[in-house]
Amino acid sequence: MLLGRKGMESGAPIFIRIFKEESELEVWKARDDGRFYHYKTYPICNWSGDLGPKQKQGDKQAPEGFYSVSKRQMNPNSSFHVAFNLGYPNAYDKAHSRTGNYLMVHGKCRSAGCYAMTDALMEEIYALAREAFRGGQERFEVHAFPFRMTDANMKRHSKHKWYRFWRTLKHGYDHFEAHRIPPNVAVCERKYMVNVAWPSSQNINPQGRCPYFRRPRLEPFVPQPFEEQIAFKTIKAPGPKMRTVARNGGPMLVPYGLGMSPSKNNQSKPSNELLSSLGF
Repeated sequence: MLLGRKGMESGAPIFIRIFKEESELEVWKARDDGRFYHYKTYPICNWSGDLGPKQKQGDKQAPEGFYSVSKRQMNPNSSFHVAFNLGYPNAYDKAHSRTGNYLMVHGKCRSAGCYAMTDALMEEIYALAREAFRGGQERFEVHAFPFRMTDANMKRHSKHKWYRFWRTLKHGYDHFEAHRIPPNVAVCERKYMVNVAWPSSQNINPQGRCPYFRRPRLEPFVPQPFEEQIAFKTIKAPGPKMRTVARNGGPMLVPYGLGMSPSKNNQSKPSNELLSSLGF
């Protein structure tokens, strides 16, 4: 019903954005005009680590960056309900000698470096991806950000050690905000290059010198007047937002939301009812 109200085909391409600080995952779907429109925002039930990219195996960090998911990365038989592999480490991660594998978006609300959803919401997201593949999409992009990369949020985090890295990620965020089309992303000279095009025969070395690129010019996204509500109205699915933190020698879940961090002041123990509903 929601697809119909938004004028979307079930097999149309999808695009996913993840925001750590807000604990949210967005699904966008393409419409006939080639632009992507917001479908639904889902609460991320649990993610581990802090703001900043994953660097090495065992650091419990959830990845940040530009990732791509093909059909072979889908796992309907995951130990964590259903899942898809983000594709970490990607070319950028490998160029920086980052280690780790099997970083997923999955169910069960349990995380050790993954983005974990409740089972019911993960089933819905998985089904949207499955239908997009059936409709002909070869891979979908997942952009994982530390937070919504507005100018105000960038200023708030301007002293953070990962600020320079986040400035590069912001190029991808801004491009999609302006055009509603995911940008092409390449890696060379150990850097992300956003919104670039190059000859299909050109091999790109992630650690080598950047070849000649052109930057496609796209018209900014402007919806038809009678479609402004479809273009800008967001729908949010209800659900818990938790974090796994260490306390008293063992992991536990604590409530988490925008601007919050696991501190002594907010490490109240979740109720037995909530833990039971999440499968603990």
